[in-house]
Amino acid sequence: MQPQDVAPRSARASGPPVDVEQAEAALVEHYPRLVRVAYLILPPGLGRNRRVLTAHALTQRALPRGRAAASVIPAQGGGPSRSSGVESSGEAREGDPGYSLLRLQVVRTALEAGLPLRRAAWPKRSQLPPLLPQVWGLRLFPRAGGADELALDQRLSTLSGPARAAYVLRGLEKLSEDGVRKVLAAAGVTDPAAAVRAAADVSAQDALLDSPEFDPCSLQARPTDLVRRRQHMKAALAAAAAAAVCGALLALPSGGWGPDGAAAPSYAQNPAALAALDPAKVTKVAPTAWQTSARTDFSVWPARGDLTGDRALLRRALAVWARPGETVQVSATPGTPSGPPAGPPQLLYAGRVDAAHVVIFYDGLRITRYAEPKNGTGGAALDFARVDSAAGAEADAVVLDRADGNVRYLTAPWVTRAAERDLLKPAAGEMDLGPAGGVSAPLAGSAEQGGACTSWNVLQLTDRAGTRLLADLGELAPAHLTVGRPAAPGEASGASALRAWAPYACSLAAVRSQGVRSVNAWEYARQTLPDGSGDATWMCTRAETWRGDGPRVLAQFQTPGGRYGAVAAKAEGVAACGARDPHVLAGVLWKSAAGAWYLLAAGSADTASIRATGGVNGSARGSLLAVRAKRGAEAGLRGTLTDGRTVSGLR
Repeated sequence: MQPQDVAPRSARASGPPVDVEQAEAALVEHYPRLVRVAYLILPPGLGRNRRVLTAHALTQRALPRGRAAASVIPAQGGGPSRSSGVESSGEAREGDPGYSLLRLQVVRTALEAGLPLRRAAWPKRSQLPPLLPQVWGLRLFPRAGGADELALDQRLSTLSGPARAAYVLRGLEKLSEDGVRKVLAAAGVTDPAAAVRAAADVSAQDALLDSPEFDPCSLQARPTDLVRRRQHMKAALAAAAAAAVCGALLALPSGGWGPDGAAAPSYAQNPAALAALDPAKVTKVAPTAWQTSARTDFSVWPARGDLTGDRALLRRALAVWARPGETVQVSATPGTPSGPPAGPPQLLYAGRVDAAHVVIFYDGLRITRYAEPKNGTGGAALDFARVDSAAGAEADAVVLDRADGNVRYLTAPWVTRAAERDLLKPAAGEMDLGPAGGVSAPLAGSAEQGGACTSWNVLQLTDRAGTRLLADLGELAPAHLTVGRPAAPGEASGASALRAWAPYACSLAAVRSQGVRSVNAWEYARQTLPDGSGDATWMCTRAETWRGDGPRVLAQFQTPGGRYGAVAAKAEGVAACGARDPHVLAGVLWKSAAGAWYLLAAGSADTASIRATGGVNGSARGSLLAVRAKRGAEAGLRGTLTDGRTVSGLR
């Protein structure tokens, strides 16, 4: 459920006042029904144990503090109650203003409990785990139902909170559609009609709502994980002992190592190493330095974020960088050293991002990202990415945070606009991401459906030099996407460039986490198919790495009308398809619509002739070859360039 689904509490309908005594009598009489309503509306993702406890807590807190105005919504639309447990009849609830008031409060707080926490606002009481009731050492959950109940619960889990509430009010409380809309509006839902329509998409199974599967008052009890409890007890004792030792160390004149958070203990007293760990000596570039500098790299990025002055956080980040503890998750792109800084690094960012504190440093060679939970330092992470000699598009953005498949970027101060674009849909346009203060809105990751790549979202940045595309390949530094001849590639942001990239976007998955600096797509040949069905396209994509070695080259083949390109050949650590050696030769076995098999091969424009040997024999003058072949045949390719040199086919 999105935050905007529920409006402020002031949006409510009111009727005659209800005394606390009247509301208390309704609560005692109809307690099982109210708890069931809360249980069904709460998000199933909480788990059955927490849903049970939260439903009871919300119901027990539903009593007004004094005289309160009751909702004008009737308690029930008629019909007998079919709720399990001891409860008065449906007729007794009908027209009871006390019950109506309590139900409205239960619906409202159950919807609030499903709202995500916001960075800029204090959480509501209903969004926090209930203090009471609590049960230690036991897990409580309703009795299991049958397959129908399980299917209904799974279907309800796909609805938003207001839609679940509409389904429950209609099926369990027997309210009319108009009555459901009034209750939802009084509970603060901004679009009750949409919630009712969404609930109508789920087939009505009112009898199942009264089953024991959804009765949080008739419970089963099971112990929690006994082995894990024993381990937690031992860990708590060890932590208490460690805390006592740390307290003693902190009392010493040296101050101990407690302020270093998740870092390992330090016994070194080297002055240079200690200077690199001093948060007061961290370099902070002036906010306007980039405006007068001829450089467009990380060295002129200003320090941003709301915690750049938090010396305790910076000290922890520097200490973990120098000596990460055993619990710190450390990752580095291939070829990136993960040692401590040689001197005080430059601070690029320090602030709150979603549920973490994030610090990003730059030391001239690497980007280093430190992240820790907002509460405590357990689960801290340290990531390194090599970015030496980065400039222009390569220094336009770094990954700030990843959460739930989405990526948030910190962009260069000269970036004027950030947008999200689906590389598979070149004509679909882009979605604005800001930036606001250099921090972009979350960008959705690539998506798959049925094992097939259905979207590949990239970051589109506009700065004073133009518009560029950057692709997230699972590292701190996104890869710069270009298109055209290797000697002079252009930006991939133009309309024709986007159309050229679209069939090959999903092939970027092959170079994830390889330390990729840039990926160029070059259409090096077009070939008329031998059956006259049109022209096929030959594309070479070359991924350059930050370390300078191990580039990955893919030769891809796309038939007319095909959505995706097929990988015909690939190689690593070769000069082909690059600026140093802008030549490529590749082949593929292709089956025509009539069922005939061919060996098709294509080289770059300066290929004078091609010869196939092995399982297929044939030759052709020029840069294209098409010969009949058998299914599964294997052949070698060799080409001769116009200058007399020979090239081998990629395999």
